Amino acid sequence: MGPYYIGAIIPLVLALIIQNTKKEKKRGLALDVGGETGYAIRNSRFASPVETAWEGVTTLAELFEQSCEKYTYNKLLGTRKLITKEVEISADGRSFEKVHFGDYEWLSYGQVFESVCNFASGLVQLGHQRGERAAIFADTCEEWFIALQGCFRRNVSVVTIYASLGEEALCHSFNETEVTTVICGYKELKKLANISGQLDTVKRIICMDDEFQLDNPLGSGSSSWAITSFSNVEKLGRQHPVEADLPLSADIAVIMYTSGSTGLPKGVMMTHGNVLATASAVMTIVPGLGNQDVYLAYLPLAHILELAAETLMPAIGSSIGYGSPLTLTDTSNKIKKGTKGDATILRPTLLAAVPAILDRVRDGVRKKIDATGGLSKKLFDLAYARRLSSLNGSWFGAWGLEKLLWDLLVFRKVRAILGGQIRFILSGGAPLSGDTQRFINICLGAPIGQGYGLTETCAGGTFSEYDDTSVGRVGAPLPCSVIKLVDWPEGGYLITNSPKPRGEIVVGGPNVTLGYFKNQEKTKEVYKVDERGMRWFYTGDIGQFHGDGCLEIIDRKKDIVKLQHGEYVSLGKVEAALSISPYIDNIMLHANSFHSFCVALVVASQAALEAWASNQGILYSYFSDLCEKEETLKEVSSSILKAAKAARLEKFEIPARMKLLSEAWTPESGLVTAALKLKRDVIRKTFSDDLNKLYS
Repeated sequence: MGPYYIGAIIPLVLALIIQNTKKEKKRGLALDVGGETGYAIRNSRFASPVETAWEGVTTLAELFEQSCEKYTYNKLLGTRKLITKEVEISADGRSFEKVHFGDYEWLSYGQVFESVCNFASGLVQLGHQRGERAAIFADTCEEWFIALQGCFRRNVSVVTIYASLGEEALCHSFNETEVTTVICGYKELKKLANISGQLDTVKRIICMDDEFQLDNPLGSGSSSWAITSFSNVEKLGRQHPVEADLPLSADIAVIMYTSGSTGLPKGVMMTHGNVLATASAVMTIVPGLGNQDVYLAYLPLAHILELAAETLMPAIGSSIGYGSPLTLTDTSNKIKKGTKGDATILRPTLLAAVPAILDRVRDGVRKKIDATGGLSKKLFDLAYARRLSSLNGSWFGAWGLEKLLWDLLVFRKVRAILGGQIRFILSGGAPLSGDTQRFINICLGAPIGQGYGLTETCAGGTFSEYDDTSVGRVGAPLPCSVIKLVDWPEGGYLITNSPKPRGEIVVGGPNVTLGYFKNQEKTKEVYKVDERGMRWFYTGDIGQFHGDGCLEIIDRKKDIVKLQHGEYVSLGKVEAALSISPYIDNIMLHANSFHSFCVALVVASQAALEAWASNQGILYSYFSDLCEKEETLKEVSSSILKAAKAARLEKFEIPARMKLLSEAWTPESGLVTAALKLKRDVIRKTFSDDLNKLYS
């Protein structure tokens, strides 16, 4: 018997023996908790919620200083040097910016700590007073990180704002928090100049890019602004050092503004202890974290997922290399043809990603394989099928030497897309489809830790462990969190449901934030403190627990849905806006996190549509026939678009496809309540085939 067969058979036999003897691993255990009656689960390895993983460390400022002392000469922050930037014109006349970057240039822990101290002192020299707040309004970069840590050393609460926010949301965020200092990029500075007259409290601007100095008119709209460069602030601090004014654990580190799903964004108040608890918990879940790791940072630092990741990385001595979604790989949109993307140069071992990014990687690989065709495609399909079979638990899948063979012949090329060294991926922000999860597991050869958390819980909640290969679940509670399900009778979700307890997901623990800034009413609505002193956040999501203590998200209490790229859609709001169309008798908007667009089921108004058809001379036998005609769909779509524009809906809120229905929804049909409110679950199940076709 040859070595190939021995290498394939021995792991198979051993796996079969182990499978028959092992019991289901308990990842979460039931726990008695206070507050509203529910079904609570904690992490199986920790009897009580973890607050800090570092002895004597209670704040983010202390954690960073300790790391810099321990890893002084290690590489910490890396940024690629820009070689050229040019504009390319496509065949249809559109212009695209293309960049050519060189290698990463690194700052050591010691150098970064010096810059942080200088920036902190420079803030004082600029006139930033104790108790005033600073905002960071920029894309992710090393200056963002340095500014954040610099503010922490002076106990300055940092307001984080998405660089993509619109003008109204920007004004609201700045004015509500009474920000006096804004740290931004040149691109964002131009945005601020446009709304300078609407910003009530801003006194000083620190621009990360020196190119603003060449733009003389910039900032002239507000004579009260003092605009200076980031490098000048560091220089001021170096020349006039000031002692640190370190925070306490309960002090507010960050006021993080959400993307504003149902109106103006809300500012979530996070203490140093909140963020530290999440970072501590994640450190216990990901195996082998250490100073050999390299992390690719490209997600917005204004998002809690990225902020938590960049809090943890320095604590373990790893390196952070900065990139962007548009320069991530060799084929990314902004990368000049023939030059290298961020991942190829950095060769990261760790990556945080939102599902949309992983979906792009999957789609890109599949598109390239399909285009190649021939033997290469057949080989890939065979290798993928064999590895998928083994991941699904079949003893006749690719194990042992066969797995190594496929990795060498096929998947090594795919892994090179993200540098070839990825060993763990953290996915969060939205649900990850099982198809994508399996594809990444196989092609990149790395486990995916799928997390569930919210801004209000500092991204803490649940996290799937590295050895959990199941799909569709979000793991057991993080060590910093307790997850409780409470009854939601209106939706039929009860903790007594069989075979799995179901209910609204409530998160408790030291990672649960203080509430919403200057919004006590909303805070009281969703934050509760029980008789034992534990703080709870009511998420509005519906979940169910599996037997091993892992959570699965199955519904949303409110009718707000997050799309694939992170936009939130308020279904009821959109439905109300579109109902003004004369052709609509009833409408249900449908969206999910696995797609980037909405679809709709529209009950047509028979009188209005038949009148239109008569005027147009359109012939039909039955009203159901009229609803199927292409010209009818175009007419109704046009009317919907008109209503959407009148209501100023965003593009992603407008249904991209729809199904016209001829039969009315009545209480007798069971599709609406006696008060004519939609029964969404019933409608989704009744028209599941139609909805699937709309997304196909």
